[in-house]
Amino acid sequence: MTACTRRLPLFALLLGIAFAVPAQAEAYDPWPGLVQDIFSNRPMNDGAEVIGIEMPYRAEDAAIVPVTLRSKLSPGDSRRIRSITLVIDRNPAPMAAKFELGPEANVTEISTRVRVNNYTDVHAVAELSDGQLYVSKVYVKASGGCSAPAAKNVEEAKNRLGQMRYRQFAREEGPASRLREAQIMIGHPNNSGLQMDQVTQLYIPAFFINQLRLTQDDSPVLSMEGGISISEDPNLRFTYVSNGAKRFRAEAKDTEGHVFRNEWDVEKPGT
Repeated sequence: MTACTRRLPLFALLLGIAFAVPAQAEAYDPWPGLVQDIFSNRPMNDGAEVIGIEMPYRAEDAAIVPVTLRSKLSPGDSRRIRSITLVIDRNPAPMAAKFELGPEANVTEISTRVRVNNYTDVHAVAELSDGQLYVSKVYVKASGGCSAPAAKNVEEAKNRLGQMRYRQFAREEGPASRLREAQIMIGHPNNSGLQMDQVTQLYIPAFFINQLRLTQDDSPVLSMEGGISISEDPNLRFTYVSNGAKRFRAEAKDTEGHVFRNEWDVEKPGT
């Protein structure tokens, strides 16, 4: 046996180890730990018939990945969704947002935009009025969303800070329907804390909308507890059932204690 021949088994062993380590690392699943940390290890039920989550399989821009959460409860189901928690498993702060749904508003669909930092599972966890948790998930291929530079410069972002817009969209159900589809947009940099100032090469401190409350008059429609995964200039589109209120109100707070408020005539929405 030559020296080269004797070395072949050792080379093969080392090659196998080199390829095995990344495979094992890739197989790591953070979800069980997140269930413990975020949901205190409460049982998770299959949410296929309860909550839907839609995201692109491969994102065009990891900093503004669209996500839609949709109730799949049948009309005859006496239960309702109390809250929906959006978890982006491999993001630095996995809990992207928690949405609390108004008891009388019948919110059935919520869309927003999020940052995705790595190829990851994304979970939507719905808590129902029976106290049970139901989970659905999708897989998204995107990376670098949390550290991507802001689209707007500092001065532009500062001038737009807290500016709100409210829009309504026509529904096909007819003029007699009380079902509404609306959108709230808030000017805010929503800095993740992982973005770098291109001039100073220093990290920009985290600064984002962490609370949002929407009401028709004083009746709750939707509230959000947000984190660093919500994209710059938070944008929320949703459906709800009108209670006949004439005014739609929004109140947002950010991590530096700013409070932003606005209200609109439901029949004449706009800036």
